[in-house]
Order: sequence, then C-alpha cells, then structure tokens
Amino acid sequence: MSEQQSTGGTGRLYGVGLGPGDPALMTVRAVQIIAEADVVAYHSARHGRSIARSIAAQHIRADHIEEALVYPLTTETTDHPGGYRGALDEFYTEAAARLAVHLDAGRTVAVLAEGDPLFYGSYQHMHKRLAHRYATEVVPGVTSVSAAAARLGTPLVEGEEVLTILPGTLPEEELTARLAATDSAVVMKLGRTFPAVRRAFEASGRLPEARYVERATMAGERTGDLADTDADSVPYFAVAVLPSRIDAPRPAPSAAPGTGEVVVVGTGPAGPLWLTPETRGALAAADDLVGYTTYLDRVPVRPGQQRHGSDNKVESERAEFALDLARRGRRVAVVSGGDPGVFAMATAVLEVASQDAYTDIAVRVLPGVTAANAAAARAGAPLGHDYATLSLSDRLKPWEVIAERLRAAATADLVLALYNPGSRSRTWQVGKARDLLLEHRSPDTPVVLGRDVGGPAESVRTVRLADLDPAEVDMRTILIVGSSQTRWVRRGDGRQIVWTPRRYPEG
Repeated sequence: MSEQQSTGGTGRLYGVGLGPGDPALMTVRAVQIIAEADVVAYHSARHGRSIARSIAAQHIRADHIEEALVYPLTTETTDHPGGYRGALDEFYTEAAARLAVHLDAGRTVAVLAEGDPLFYGSYQHMHKRLAHRYATEVVPGVTSVSAAAARLGTPLVEGEEVLTILPGTLPEEELTARLAATDSAVVMKLGRTFPAVRRAFEASGRLPEARYVERATMAGERTGDLADTDADSVPYFAVAVLPSRIDAPRPAPSAAPGTGEVVVVGTGPAGPLWLTPETRGALAAADDLVGYTTYLDRVPVRPGQQRHGSDNKVESERAEFALDLARRGRRVAVVSGGDPGVFAMATAVLEVASQDAYTDIAVRVLPGVTAANAAAARAGAPLGHDYATLSLSDRLKPWEVIAERLRAAATADLVLALYNPGSRSRTWQVGKARDLLLEHRSPDTPVVLGRDVGGPAESVRTVRLADLDPAEVDMRTILIVGSSQTRWVRRGDGRQIVWTPRRYPEG
C-alpha cells in the first residue's frame, strides 16, 4: 500500500485495486476499505455498466453513497474544442470535483479500479487531481498481466529476462521494434488494435511464441495461440503474451536443406546501449552465436543457445562454420562489432554464401552503429559533409593501394574516417598517412582520435594533424581527419567540438 498525507480537507481518499475480475482475487485490504467507505465511486461507459462495480458488488451496501463516473465518450470522435484528449481532461476534472465535495464534507471515498489502480487505470486521473489535497491510500491489486500468466500456466519472466508491457495503441512500427528487442512481453488494450498488434508480432518474428488471453479469471475467459485468434472476436479486455523463453519449447532444427538461416548482426562499437531492437531480437532468437570471442562477450548468455567463439583472423572459416550450422536447420547469428558491412563479417559470410554449396541458405545482414559514427557523435559532427572511409591495414591490401586512395581522398578535400590505423605489428602506417595528408592539408587540420568509444576506457580528443603522434594510436582507435572546411572550437563550457559545415564554398 502507498499512502500520502493530507494538505486539505478532512475526508480520506482510497484507490482500491480489485484484481483482474474474479471477486475472490480481491485483497483483504480492498474488502476492508470498501466496508469502511462512505462513498463508493467507479468509472463506467455511457451504457452504465461498470466492470469495477460488478467485481465488488457483493461488498456494496444499500447505505453506500454511489458515484458513477460516466465517460462522455470512449473511442468515438468529438466536437470538443480540445479534441478527444480535451474532452477526457474536462471529464476527469469534473469527476474529481464531484469526489472533492464528499472529501470536503469529511466522507471516506473509495474509488474502485479493476486490476491495479496505478496500472493503466482510470483511478490515476483522480489521484493526480486529489492526492495532494487529501489523505490518500492506494491499495494494490492483482494485474491482468499476472492473471494472464497464471491462466496460461507458463512462466512470464525468469532469471535475467526483461519483461516489457506495451499498450496496443502504440504505432505498429514501435510495437514491432519493442517486441523484437525484449525477452518477454504483454500487450494490453487489444480490441480494435488487434490487427496491427498481430502484424507487429509477425514482423518482429515473435508470432509463433505469442499467446492470447481474454477476460482472465472472468466469465467468458478464453486462451490460445495468438496466431489462431480471429481478429473480429477480440475484446478490449484481452492481452497478448510472450512468455519466458527459458525452457520454452524451441522449434527443432530441420534436416531439410535450406531451412536454417544466418543473420549477420552488428553490435555497435561497444555494449548493449548500441544495439538496435532488430539486432537484439535476432540475437535472442538464434540457436547458435558465432563470432570473434571479444564480440560474443558483449551478448548476454541465454539458456539453450550455443556459443562458438574464435580468433579474429579466421573470418572465412567462421563464415563457413555458420553456414554449415544453418544448412543443418539451425538459426545462426554471426556477431560482428560496429556495422557488419563495414570492414567486418558481412563480406566474409556473403563471399562464402555465394559458393554453390550454400546458395540455398538464407542470409540476412542487420546494420549496426559504426565506429566512425560513434566517434563523430562524441566529437560533434565532423562527418557533416562528404567523407571517405578507409582502412590503414595492409594485411589484406598493399600499402601502395592505401597511399593512392589517401592521396585521392585528400586531393578531393574529403573528410577521412581511418579504420585499423595501427596495431602491435603495424606501427608505421599512421605516421606515413599523416605525412602524406600534410602534403594536401593544413597542419592545423583537426584530427579526432576516438578510442574504445562506448567502452569503459573511452577517450575522444582532437589534435592538430601536424601533432598526430603514432604512439598514441592502436587498433582500438579510429581517426577522423577533417577537410579544409572542418571547424574546431572550444565552447564556453570548455568542451571542444568539431564539425564540418554542410555548405561548401563555390569554386
């Protein structure tokens, strides 16, 4: 229970949670409050029937003063000058004023609420308008979420899983993104929103897992698979449920050729903050995770998944291994840092997947935040105009090719994002690149050094091109070299920012 102190009248306000519908699921405290109340208030639609009142009916006496707070509209349109929201705000204000009359007269007012009063409930609108003025107590109730899980008889969340509760009224794309990213979920407020909710489950790849619960613990209760539910039969008091994935039945790998899938995912430059919802969903749905061990360590461990870590220098072997797993019917996520298509694993996977032995295997590439984008955002906006992305590693191409491309980009006055600038075995490339660029750029050209962006050892600073020290650059560093137009200033708070104007001087 939660309680607030009075700063106004002598009456007492109660928000009384009644549970999901079965009167036997009311709490002892809820029954006590109703028995002690002078006034019993409840919301209803214009037809006058109130679910909240029907739950508590056996506890309402003839001497109770009843206040039916009847909504002026539900889903229909209105000519109110403030629109639908304005009409409801006016109604809530008027309803609160009606209850305030009783509270000012010293009466105890119990506002009934199905489920929990502060969980998508109508009571909260009274609470926001009255609780600061009168002594108030909120009596929690069993939510429809808990009731639905109980009626399905399956765990909702376990261990480190995350539960997301969503209103079905969200935009379909938002629902899709959140369903893809979470472990477990409950979508409330179905009814007319059901077609869009179902499409969101399907688009997120979660439809086979989804369950349906209608009127949990109430007369007319119905449960089943969401995919088999007729949209025309779905009432408002229904929920869609994604139960716990832990120990849940997973589709058995098929032995049929081409039934598996490889999804190449980018984890961004560091940890979970950089993952997209689509990537989170693909990682959670995979039977197997394949990748460089450092990148696999960024992905949460999930029961039932197999993890196959390897060294960073065996990309082709890793790709072939992933495709072989998929050929056996497995759902495989190949984990890459940054964006998998930028100096990363997508190319290796697609190259092997183009061989005759793997052409029937489905392969998808999901984007991730690149190291260049991450470092640029930390520094300001140095990539605000045209830029080129190059790797300084000469392990897969000769230095002569790298130097030629550096000259071409420098001559074109492009901002440069330089990947793989140095390592323990490559210590001279940064110095060579700096000297070459100084033939075309001012010594004062800003250079952003972004190291371990998003990680615990993050460092982002800016130096003059002439002052770029190769000893301060390693494999975890990305360099962004400005063009002739790139600006570098120190703001009033002492922070240095770098940006490249979008306009370029006319020739």
